[in-house]
Amino acid sequence: MSSSRPSRPVSASECKMTEIVLPNDTNGLGNMMGGRLLHLMDKCAAISAQRHSNRVCVTAAVDNVEFQSAIREGEVVVIESHVNRAFRTSMEVELNVWAENPLEETHRTCNRAFYTYVALDEDGGPVPIPDVTPETEQEQKRYESAAKRRDIRLVLAGRKGLADAASLKEDMLTALQTDATA
Repeated sequence: MSSSRPSRPVSASECKMTEIVLPNDTNGLGNMMGGRLLHLMDKCAAISAQRHSNRVCVTAAVDNVEFQSAIREGEVVVIESHVNRAFRTSMEVELNVWAENPLEETHRTCNRAFYTYVALDEDGGPVPIPDVTPETEQEQKRYESAAKRRDIRLVLAGRKGLADAASLKEDMLTALQTDATA
């Protein structure tokens, strides 16, 4: 974390949204449409990004969307988000999605994703944002993992060379050393 920028705790960016899945949200199988869920996730993540930065934010990337379990008509979709890490003008927002069945009183994990947002100034240009202060061990792990995901995203996009992806080099060296001693 840089000491030249102000910092905010993860808790300052937390957002929780709930919505009942109605017939117009579903496909022919009675499951919530993926695009509808992504729309709700984008809204929840935008709230987290704006809470962290106190700026208007735009979606820059959507990574690792994992649809693990269909959400059925009549169930309640629960989306929780928070900022894992802030870089200079961008931040990673983690989203976790559950489905609640109010009739059966069940709750199951359905989806997880990582979105990247960029904070904008009044002219629509990127603006520096506060760092994130991890306050728990779990937040610290998510903070560190966010740098690795960012390096992977930038390498895959051709915006960063593998040699410049410091967090990935450390992991590769560790893996090679572990393989050599096994």
